[in-house]
Amino acid sequence: MIKQNKKRLILTSIIVILPIIIGLILWGKLPDQIATHWNAAGEADRFSSKSFAILGMPLFVLAIHWICFIITTADPKNKNIEGKTLGLVLWICPVMSLLCGTVIYSTALGFELSVEVIMPLVMGVMFIIIGNYLPKCKQNYSIGIKVPWALNSEENWRRTHRFGGRLWVLGGVIIIATAFLRWWLIFFVVVLVMGIVPTVYSYLYYKKYEKK
Repeated sequence: MIKQNKKRLILTSIIVILPIIIGLILWGKLPDQIATHWNAAGEADRFSSKSFAILGMPLFVLAIHWICFIITTADPKNKNIEGKTLGLVLWICPVMSLLCGTVIYSTALGFELSVEVIMPLVMGVMFIIIGNYLPKCKQNYSIGIKVPWALNSEENWRRTHRFGGRLWVLGGVIIIATAFLRWWLIFFVVVLVMGIVPTVYSYLYYKKYEKK
């Protein structure tokens, strides 16, 4: 599986570290302290050194990228992981790296960006995409809703991911709405629901239909 996806891994890894190249080009124009974190109101509340913002953050994302790839390819059931699903996993870090790099450099150069709108908007779209993939995700140990009841039953897995997929799509739509309506509390509640409810659903299905 590693050999089959070697080119895709190299390409996505290069994209992950593109912000480093851009940052080095902009080095002389960037301030010594750069905003790297914003609160829910879109106000910068954490600053990092220029070297860490340009080098450290993309390299950290690259490490996560490789860890996700290694875990996925080492999965005993990796034959159940379709190429499109693995592709989705491989493109999450590159997209986030480019997005974060764009926001960080733009604000550092004095451009005004509505970070409080951009981040929920991107996250909402990401959740919708993942939600569409969840029902197509076959049983494995690295991608999906990996609760014990779903891992022990293919039917439980199928139903949990079909339900979870619909919930994530709906959650993504609501999160996109929060980006424009500034419903921060609802944003956090929705994310919490998306994480907890599919787990509860899987357990209740197990308890009702599978528990002996």
